[in-house]
Amino acid sequence: MIQDVLADAESRMTKALEALRRDLGGVRTGRASPSLVDRVVVEYYGTPTPLNQLAGISVPEPRLLVIQPWDRGTIGVIEKAIQKSELGLNPNNDGQVIRVAIPALTEERRKQLVRLVHKNVEEGKVALRNIRRDAVSQVRELMTEKMISDDDERRAEQQVDDLTKRFVDEADRIGKAKEHEVLEV
Repeated sequence: MIQDVLADAESRMTKALEALRRDLGGVRTGRASPSLVDRVVVEYYGTPTPLNQLAGISVPEPRLLVIQPWDRGTIGVIEKAIQKSELGLNPNNDGQVIRVAIPALTEERRKQLVRLVHKNVEEGKVALRNIRRDAVSQVRELMTEKMISDDDERRAEQQVDDLTKRFVDEADRIGKAKEHEVLEV
């Protein structure tokens, strides 16, 4: 029973870290990356569709994204979606592909992005703590139903705390790496 609670908590915490990585992947750095436009949603025949489902995205140069739509008729809507996104990018359309030059970041913009990284990491930590709270309440519920002893409850809570600390430390490490990447000139 306790192992089930711990396994569930670990699984949920792993998913929370994956979500954090995905969120931080969308934070713009000085380099081009296909993950920058993963969050861009294009209105395709009345249906909001992720950009990566409408086009091939490649990085031929460190500061250039090339987006090649599979349907040439979507070039205009893809271009508008990128312009409307919060990325601050200006796409160029040659009728065949869309080229997006990634400009160098200013110091002020880097600081804004670092604040965004910190905010995302903190949201990830809050999610981890919520999972911890749920796991501890499940363990206490097992205790009140007399399915486990007091000692088992204390041990299980300690294991949940250790698990949470491990994942919070990992979230901090991921955040520091992304912060370093953003501040890199």
